[in-house]
Amino acid sequence: MAKSTIFSISLALALAWVPHAALAQDTPGPTAAMPDQAELGEREQRTSRVDIVPYIEASQVITAQLQPGSDVLTYTQLAAGVDAAVAGRNSNASASLRYEREIGYGNAADSDTISGIARASVGLVRRGITLEAGGLASRTRLESNGFSSIGAIGGNNDATSQIYSVYAGPTIQTRSGPLEISGAYRLGYTRVETSDVAIAAPGGQQVDIFDDSVTHNANIRFGVAPYTVAPVGLGIGGGWNRQDISNLDQRIDDRYVRADVIYPVSPNVALVGGVGYEDVEVSSRDALRDANGAPVIGNDGRLVTDESEPRRIAYETDGLIWDVGVMWRPSIRTSLEAHVGRRYGSTTYYGSLSYVPSVNSSVNVSVYDNITGFGGQLTDALDMLGSDFQAARNPISGDLGGCVIGAEGNNCALAQLNSLRSSVFRNRGIAASYSVSGRRTSFGVGAGYDRRSFIGGQDTVLASVDGVIDESYYIAANASRQLDRKSGLSAGAYISWFNGGSGTLGDGMGYSASLAYNRDIWRGLTGVAAIGIDGVSRDNLPDFTAASALLGLRYTFD
Repeated sequence: MAKSTIFSISLALALAWVPHAALAQDTPGPTAAMPDQAELGEREQRTSRVDIVPYIEASQVITAQLQPGSDVLTYTQLAAGVDAAVAGRNSNASASLRYEREIGYGNAADSDTISGIARASVGLVRRGITLEAGGLASRTRLESNGFSSIGAIGGNNDATSQIYSVYAGPTIQTRSGPLEISGAYRLGYTRVETSDVAIAAPGGQQVDIFDDSVTHNANIRFGVAPYTVAPVGLGIGGGWNRQDISNLDQRIDDRYVRADVIYPVSPNVALVGGVGYEDVEVSSRDALRDANGAPVIGNDGRLVTDESEPRRIAYETDGLIWDVGVMWRPSIRTSLEAHVGRRYGSTTYYGSLSYVPSVNSSVNVSVYDNITGFGGQLTDALDMLGSDFQAARNPISGDLGGCVIGAEGNNCALAQLNSLRSSVFRNRGIAASYSVSGRRTSFGVGAGYDRRSFIGGQDTVLASVDGVIDESYYIAANASRQLDRKSGLSAGAYISWFNGGSGTLGDGMGYSASLAYNRDIWRGLTGVAAIGIDGVSRDNLPDFTAASALLGLRYTFD
């Protein structure tokens, strides 16, 4: 085998350690991540495009509660929004933003909702620096055990919470002579607005709902490709993950340094390994106590932090970390990696698969293991989202679906919400998505499993959740079909199962399904008819199910 061939393939494998993916998974090792979408785009889609589609809507909605009661609610829905996609040689951005006003009649309450999802990657200079940014605004139904479901809104605004999350930061991928330099930084903010804390049942265990957090995530790596200074590729780097959660002043502080080796065994396969040192600390303060020693609940329904008490360690570990694995990249369209090692004092597994058969379709699988909070997990999910997608919305409520349709990245950011507990947790799981975007038919499906082992200080109110494990599974799908020049169908479905780790809180299942028909009437004016069903099943409270129907008009501005 010629050294030049091995060198070219090995260089691609060495450069596959993309900080974008490493940040999203909080994984310190060399990460194969995805094929270079910019290169793929240059080869197959050299033309730039700008699609900005603003619209207004007016609809009449009727919602019939099937259980536990039999209320029938009607309301008028007024909305304004914009869907946008911008693609250039070195930049991509997609966004779907919507403001909605619901005017209720009878027992139906008035409400205002802002929802949207956006992701951008902007090339700043030729030397490999890009600015990555993303944002999310969505409402979700909140259950008494902290379980959150994007379905089952059903016109009942008392049970919903509003989630906001944004992040931004630069990524660098450049070289100085034979030295490859990779680095990234992400600053994120997440907030959950809800009316009060959730109580499972009278006398039941209290669940403190996440309020807000600020996250910092940074890493840098210096490396050389195989056959540059040695037959193997060599690298050294470090990273920092800091999350500050407002609930009880919780904090994650994680720092690491490590060296890694890449050994090419064939033109498209390499063995990788690394060893380093990591120092992780999770801490918090206790809740303020009343005269009887009971935790004090604030006006927002959350536990009040006792600022006079010193910070207390909930979890800490430091010492050797290591992992070994394999990276396979047979073409620019396909990459696979799998790693096993030791981290956080136990065995760890992580990896990813990306297959991009065309610029309009993709398969993505991610296996992850990290210590994070709800805000950190959500900003990571946004960071993994591709920058070229079509958002899928519930045609009745206007809410975002669990997945978007895109040709790159993990397209199911919303489907991973699950529990809204405020506590820090070790997060392990798998997420998979497949999407196709065609001229007449678009389709997307995602599925995943998420396991959260919560961390709480033994001398604080969080001691009751220390070691508690919440598990959840989800499946989300959406599809659209252009029937003819003037009409089309769209459908969406989402279901999630939640297994609460504490026996007093119970399990739950949330689901949502909808079908819509649209027909062009005249010069941007479109008629829409839709039906849907939403529901949630829970152990400690009666099940909730509602069916809805919508008839409305949308005007799209050229």
